[in-house]
Amino acid sequence: MFLLKKILSTLVLPPFGPLLIILAGLVLGRRHPRTGRLLAGTGLVVSILLMTPASVGLLLADLENYPPITDDALAQADAIVILAGGMRSHAPEFGEGTVNSRTLERIRYGARLAHKSGLPVLVSGGAPLGRTAEAEWMKVSLQEDFGVAVRWVEDRSLDTQDNARFSARILQPEGYRRIALVTHAAHMRRAEAWFRSAGFEVLPAPTAYLTDPRADGPDDTGLGATSRFLQAAPSMSAAYAGWYAIHEWLGLLAFRLNS
Repeated sequence: MFLLKKILSTLVLPPFGPLLIILAGLVLGRRHPRTGRLLAGTGLVVSILLMTPASVGLLLADLENYPPITDDALAQADAIVILAGGMRSHAPEFGEGTVNSRTLERIRYGARLAHKSGLPVLVSGGAPLGRTAEAEWMKVSLQEDFGVAVRWVEDRSLDTQDNARFSARILQPEGYRRIALVTHAAHMRRAEAWFRSAGFEVLPAPTAYLTDPRADGPDDTGLGATSRFLQAAPSMSAAYAGWYAIHEWLGLLAFRLNS
């Protein structure tokens, strides 16, 4: 099932999804030129929209609607749960492997909350590639790079549903039900839904927001129109955010179908 989900998501997510629409239009255009051009044009427009900040921001608006966790909310938690976001298997400068940039953003913020609160930490992430579990690399980085002790390592999960299910098996028998959940802001809506369905009271602790509401404010760079153009033009960072947004909306659809 995990492999099937990965294959389907690859076919739908950019850049492959829009490219398939364009390809279908080119093939169909041999017999139905007007329909083929319309389909190919649609794929091109979709591709551009998914790398343009304004349209990507609309996709993220209902995902990144969680504010940062407050000190008062953090004080109510029993534990901090940090979700994996992937690993870098070839990292010779670290001796073998390590966390990737997405996971690093999460554990950095989780470490900050742990230092501030003194709460015990659980890291959650399995081994989709059959190697060392992501949670193990998270533990190493938290301890060696951030000076944070990890009490629990959940190393069996392959997706967010697994994160919630296997974390519940570790924490809830020990009486830990109210958690500060650390993950990307765009991922929080889906993560919170799965963890609540697993019996947790979730205190969202989002990090690494992909949108910046200040981008629509007054220009303080001194570059005027140039700055505005650079902020509005399609970019690699917007393309990544567009991919992430579509990934999360598909994940929420899967949650609806499974609940």
